[in-house]
Amino acid sequence: MTKATWTVDAVHSEIGFSVKHMMISKAKGVFENFDATIEAEVEDLTDAKVEVTIDAASINTRNEDRDNHLRSADFFDAENHPKLTFIATDIKKKSDSTYDVTGDLTIRGVTKPATFDITFEGQSKDPMGGNTVAGFSGKTKISRKEFGLVWNATVETGGVLVGDEVTIHLELELHKQD
Repeated sequence: MTKATWTVDAVHSEIGFSVKHMMISKAKGVFENFDATIEAEVEDLTDAKVEVTIDAASINTRNEDRDNHLRSADFFDAENHPKLTFIATDIKKKSDSTYDVTGDLTIRGVTKPATFDITFEGQSKDPMGGNTVAGFSGKTKISRKEFGLVWNATVETGGVLVGDEVTIHLELELHKQD
């Protein structure tokens, strides 16, 4: 089979994250603006081309002050590093529907390898327009400090305000392009 180009349906997709807050709970957020292009035969992603671009300034944690702080030089420095990117470099099939997708993740100008555990959720025809649609979900964990996001504050109990390990999750609905 030949590869097809797939693009994100932003209305039915999400890229989000969670990180320990005050060492007792988790702060969660999403990026409102992102795009991904995948060139693949979705039943076998092993030779797919995957590129994801995220607008750093589109971060939304449902708290405007925190979002502004995350956009600042203390964290994403969105003015100088407006995009986060992921470009796949290796894809290994684990089962009929799961893959390890490894690639170059760039945050704040720092590029490190990251491996996403991806599940192909299936494909269908859109009843409204007849387009072929595919679904994927996935997640990975990274050290934010490895990407230069090192700001922190000590809390009264001796811990820190923001944990180092960040879980990134994604839910993507992709539309096949003709």
